[in-house]
Amino acid sequence: MTPQSPPPPHRSDWGPLARWMFTFLTGFALPILTCVGLMFACIVALRLMTFGSDRPSSFDFNPNSGGSGPAIALIRVEGVIVSGKGGAFDNSGSAYSRTVIEKIEKAKADDDVKAILLAVNSPGGGVVASDEIYHALQGVDKPIVVVMGDLAASGGYYISMAADWIIANPNSLTGSIGVISEFPQADALLEKIGVDFVVVTSGPRKDIGSPYRDMTEAERAYWQKIIDETYEGFVQIVAAGRHLTVDEVKPLADGGVYTGRQALELKLVDQLGYEADAVAKAAELGGITGEPRIIEYDTPADFFDVLTQSMRPQGLLPTAREVMNEVSHPRLSLRWVGQ
Repeated sequence: MTPQSPPPPHRSDWGPLARWMFTFLTGFALPILTCVGLMFACIVALRLMTFGSDRPSSFDFNPNSGGSGPAIALIRVEGVIVSGKGGAFDNSGSAYSRTVIEKIEKAKADDDVKAILLAVNSPGGGVVASDEIYHALQGVDKPIVVVMGDLAASGGYYISMAADWIIANPNSLTGSIGVISEFPQADALLEKIGVDFVVVTSGPRKDIGSPYRDMTEAERAYWQKIIDETYEGFVQIVAAGRHLTVDEVKPLADGGVYTGRQALELKLVDQLGYEADAVAKAAELGGITGEPRIIEYDTPADFFDVLTQSMRPQGLLPTAREVMNEVSHPRLSLRWVGQ
């Protein structure tokens, strides 16, 4: 008997159709992906070209990190002092404590750096963030000179207490020695529009500062003790930094600001002057002769910084998340509210 041949393999009718669909999708998607890639590359290039141009400084230093030898490390603290670390492309107008501290640590470890010039232009900010920067400066065994810009108030003045010498512009505003804590209240507005919140807590103090109800007198007294404790610490920091007694500082520590001229009379600063005077003083304290070399540490940008900044919506109004974060977290601030 003639052996039977095996049946031919089954051919799917989808073969040509699948190849056609793959070809079509590839031809359709490839131009789109190319355009998206080009757009992303353009955004990154624009960010890199404009990096630093949208962050104007009130100081007119011209750092030159080239060469070697004795140098002054310039560290800027500009904007509201907040906790955390800022990205290389950050233009929020904030001074992030971790970013500032990293620069302090670099200056501390750099053998070429003989003195630190801290350029402060800030209304202050968070208590913890300000104290972290102050503590980092206290750990530096090199001369520190502070030069004040338009404003070095509250937390901006707090961090200045770690300096060996403070120079203020005659028209700088400084001082504002005090503590503030703000609690937005929206209960009247919510009642008007017919919105009510049911809050269940494990204890009577768990929702102190809630925007959904008024604060009781007992709660105010409780929070006032926290404010007073933080205030006393601020006064002691100023007394130690300015070589004054607590009794001498207390009359000045009512939260008010002083001009540079007034601050000099009150012994809150050491000298009136400008950027050149601050550089000269830092060079003197650091034992640098001749024209000093000024270096400034940049915040390096990584891919994540580029990606998040390029995708971040730019706008003047805060997002809903930012608003809720602001009103729902009571915090202590060393901040002048006039800013």
